[in-house]
Amino acid sequence: MPSDLWSFSLDTYARPGVEDACLRLQGAGANVCLLLCAAWLGARGVACSQQRLQALSQVALPWSRDVVEPLRQLRTLWKTAAAADPQLATLRTQVKALELAAERQLLERLESSAQDWPVAQAIDLTAWLEGLATDAANLDRDALQQLRVALTSA
Repeated sequence: MPSDLWSFSLDTYARPGVEDACLRLQGAGANVCLLLCAAWLGARGVACSQQRLQALSQVALPWSRDVVEPLRQLRTLWKTAAAADPQLATLRTQVKALELAAERQLLERLESSAQDWPVAQAIDLTAWLEGLATDAANLDRDALQQLRVALTSA
């Protein structure tokens, strides 16, 4: 298991079922970076607490709202038009790269926030996922279960 959150996220997202579950939960309002952070913390054995959930949310939500989501919205808005316009397609690809860079920055911020939390203390994957999936977990329980299974089957 990679020790840094970015590498862990890349490895995790590539597992069968993870991308689909994350995108479904994102569609229901979850923050994928927080879900990947939850998986990382759970895999490292960091104990989940309400204080830690809040600390991570306070880091993630403003950055997601102000940086990641506007890039995602622009990329999505241009999707149809870019199929017929090569120049717009090039710009859309650049926006997609910026979106990924913004998500990487968010993951680095989350990792930094959690760097001093003791590891190998608890097996709390479910608590982390449910705590950071927020209301999306209630909207798409199947996707949350699919993610949980994908994370524990590797």
